[in-house]
This record gives sequence, C-alpha cells and structure tokens, in this order.
Amino acid sequence: MRQTVFGLSAALCTLVLSNHTVLAQHGPTEQAAAFIARYEQNVKPLETALGKAWWKANTTGSNEAFAEKEALENRYNELLSNAEDFAILKDLKDAQLAASQQRQIQLLYLDYLEKQVDVDLLRRMSAKSNAIEMQFNVFRATVGDTVYTDSEVREVLKTSKDLEQRRLVWQAAKQVGAEVALDLSELVQLRNQAARKLGFADFHVMKLELNEQKQTDVLALFDELDELTREPFARAKREIDERLASSYGIAMEDLRPWHYHDPFFQEPQDVYGADLDAPFRDADILEICREFYRGIDLPIEDVLERSDLYEKPGKSPHAFCTDIDREGDVRVLANIKPNSYWMSTMLHELGHAVYSSKNIPRELPYVLRANAHILTTEGVAMMFERFCTDSRWLKVYGVDVADATTFDEASRRQRRDKLLIFSRWCQVMLRFEVELYKNPTQDLNQLWWDLVEKYQLVRRPEGRNAPDYASKIHVVSAPAYYHNYMMGELFACQVHAAIVRELQLDGEPRNAIYTTKPAVGKFMNEKVFGPGRSLNWNQLTEFATGELLNAKAFAAEFQAE
Repeated sequence: MRQTVFGLSAALCTLVLSNHTVLAQHGPTEQAAAFIARYEQNVKPLETALGKAWWKANTTGSNEAFAEKEALENRYNELLSNAEDFAILKDLKDAQLAASQQRQIQLLYLDYLEKQVDVDLLRRMSAKSNAIEMQFNVFRATVGDTVYTDSEVREVLKTSKDLEQRRLVWQAAKQVGAEVALDLSELVQLRNQAARKLGFADFHVMKLELNEQKQTDVLALFDELDELTREPFARAKREIDERLASSYGIAMEDLRPWHYHDPFFQEPQDVYGADLDAPFRDADILEICREFYRGIDLPIEDVLERSDLYEKPGKSPHAFCTDIDREGDVRVLANIKPNSYWMSTMLHELGHAVYSSKNIPRELPYVLRANAHILTTEGVAMMFERFCTDSRWLKVYGVDVADATTFDEASRRQRRDKLLIFSRWCQVMLRFEVELYKNPTQDLNQLWWDLVEKYQLVRRPEGRNAPDYASKIHVVSAPAYYHNYMMGELFACQVHAAIVRELQLDGEPRNAIYTTKPAVGKFMNEKVFGPGRSLNWNQLTEFATGELLNAKAFAAEFQAE
C-alpha cells in the first residue's frame, strides 16, 4: 500500500483495515477513501484468483476446476455480504464527495446490496449455477451413435438438405434443456428468494436495478423497438421463408424451427445465393484479426497469446472474453472454425478485449477500471464485427471474393436481416425472463413458444412439450442480461455513426468501413474507453456520440432498404 491513499494518512488507513469504528471519527471524504482502500486490498486479489479459476473451469471442464471456482465465488460472496461494510456504504452513498469517490461508492453500494442475504443462500445459488454450467460444458448433441459438437450442429443446420437429419439434430441440441430444467427451476426460485429478501419484486427487477437500469424503462424501449421492427421484420422473414421453403422443396407453412440455419433463429440466414463462408475456408482468421486491430491502432497480439481458441474435450463450446485482473491480463475463449460465423465471433470477442483494462487507463482507480456497462462493451464488440462480410474490407486483408457483386448484395441483405432478426430474438429473451421470474411456476414451455411465434414468427413443432427455453445457456449463466445485447446494438450503431461523421469517412454509416485508420483507435480511446466506469452507460453514450442512447442510427441501417 502507498503511504497515502486519496490524501489519507497511512496510520488511519492501517487502522481502518482492522477497525471499522475508526471511520465514524472522520469526515465522509476520509471515510470513503479508507473504505475504497480496504476494498481494493481485500477484493482485488480475490477477483484475480476467481478470474483465473473461472478460466480454468471453462477451458478444461474438470470437476476440480469448477470446485475451485465455486469455493472462490463463496469467499467473494461472503466478503461482499458483510453487513457492517454495507451499512458504511449506505451512509456514504448520499454523502457529499468528489465525483470519482462518489461514483466508486455508488458502484460498490450496488455490488454489496446484491449480497445482503444469508451466506448459505448465496452458496446454494453458486453451487446450483456451477452445476448447470458444467452440464452445458460437457453436453454434446447425440443422434444414434453420432455425437455433434456445437459447431457441427450449426454446420448441419446451415448446410444439410436432409430434413429428417435436420429435425433430429435440432431436437438433440435441445436435449440439454431437458437435462438442466429442474435445476434451473430451483435456481430461479433461489434467485427470487434472494431478491425478495432485499425488497425487490423479483430477481429480474433486482438485477436490472443493480445494473443501473429499470425494468419499466427497458420494457418501454423494447415496446418502441417492437413497433419499429415489426413490419420490416415480417417482410424480411417472408423473403427468407420463401427461399428456405424452395430450397427444401416444401411449402412455407411447413417450415419449423429446424429448417432455419441456427438453433434459435437469432442470426441472419444464408439464403441469398452467395456462399459467405467461402472466403474464410482458406483464410487465416487470426491474422485478419491481428491486422485489423493493428490497423486501427488497437493491437491485440498479447491477448491472442494468452487465449484458448480451438475445440477440445470438456471445454466450453461457446465464446467469451474475460479480463482477469484489470491490469491487462485479457483472454478470449473460442472454438474457431474456418467460416464467417467464427470470423465474426473473433472480431466480436476481440472487441471486448480492446474495451478492457488493456486500453482503459491504468490511472483510473480499480473500481472504475472497467467498461461503463455490459451494454457498452457488447456494443463495441458488435461494432467491430460488422465488416467481416464486406468484400472491400476483406480485400485489404488479402482475402479475395470470387463474385464480389453477388457477395456484397447478399452481405447487405444479411446485415439488414441481422439487425431485424436479432432484435426480434431479443424480444423473446427479455420478455421470457421477465415472466420467468415474475411467475416461475407457470407453463414455461407454453410461454416460450408463445413468445417465439409472436416475435419471431416461427411455428412451434406440433405436440412438442419440452423445456426448450432451458437450452439457452444465458438463462443460467447470464440472467437478466440478454436485453443488453440489443441495447448494445443501438450503442454500436450510434458510435459507428459518430465515427463516420467525425472522421469524415466515405458513404453513409450503413455502408462505411474502416481498416487502416488509426484515428478510429484514437476516437475509441478518448471517447469510449477512457472514462472507464466513471460515467454510467447513458452518460457515456452522450459523451461519445453527443446524444443519449436512442434507436435513430439503428433504424437508419435497415429502413433504407
């Protein structure tokens, strides 16, 4: 520890580490400084250890790694559940403090608030969540004697014309839902129990408020998006369905969930006569990522060196980025295959990587040395993945497209479809989770398919009564999170439009690209990364773009079609 912390004497700091009553003898500024110093000393090494344990668990899938992760989570929960510490934060959050201190205290108050329940309840929640995540990590879809990885399931759904194979593989991929549904139900009950002990209506309401959002505001935004996207989506969906039905030789009314190109119909469909995977079959995806991020002056070589990027037994079949220590140890887990999905995914995850302690100023206090919000980091990741199926962009990185005109037309339509399809999918996820926590004993299978039919216009399979909702890992591992992907897309469109405007790039935002533009990195460092968590998500949006978060830039990208 330094001799002084925010002007606090070393003697007082030492006393505070062991004696909370000392705080009452000093003013709010010294009290806040002492609390933050003690928090950093106790929590920082624990969070680093937890980050490493979480990484090991997801890269190996071993029981021992998950047990270590769970033990550290319990220690972390116990630390933040300290009632005396929470009382101090509760007093300090309304005190007159300097901006940086006030923001840190505000964020710590929200972190501690979630943990102000019985420690045994926190342990039970952690154990249940870990057990379900382990099931997801080791699960593989199985049809007869054939075992399919997650990537292989996607490949079947994207390419197979064997309708029975498609149905069986889709059903097999959903089987994980049946395997975890009972545990998930118990976890939902535990989460609600914790939320109600803290005075919230349910866990979903609580989780949003702890992330500086209100459920009513988010639902109002999604109602607006529903109105904005309903008709354009229906038109795009009709075109997709016509092409899919024709390719399978069936009537449009016979299309079912397994006829779409991904397990949840959350992604654009490959139906426009161009093979968007073709350019990546012989391309070096990692080298393209290196060159792109280096060209915008946000190099990621060190991140790739620490990452785990290809499939192996027991490893999580998904993709994520994690900041281990807020000191620059940033890593990506992936399962790369030579196709457009993984090109996009790697640009996305490395977008998270550059918006981390790798580029957030080390001068910021530990509490503020992170992204402003989950929606802003999702937005940055989405913004950087947007170019990967543009032939002009690919040419810069040595990837030639045989028929660039056809490829770009298909890519343009897919970009439109991506915005619309993902928007409607996020409606399902948000509204399902709202109702799940509001009334977890209702018929959730029925609720799920009612929402899918209403917002995605996908017909449910006849006679199916299975917990397909539980096959989406986010419901377990990232509860009350998914709406942030959609809000992140709004942020992405808004920031991208600001970059195009400020850097005076050619074309409208929907058509503009950037490759070797170091000014992009400068803009992101100054306008997005630099504040860390000093600003909340809407303040950051206004700081970076000149406006609060809104749907104007998002709408401009598909309404022009």
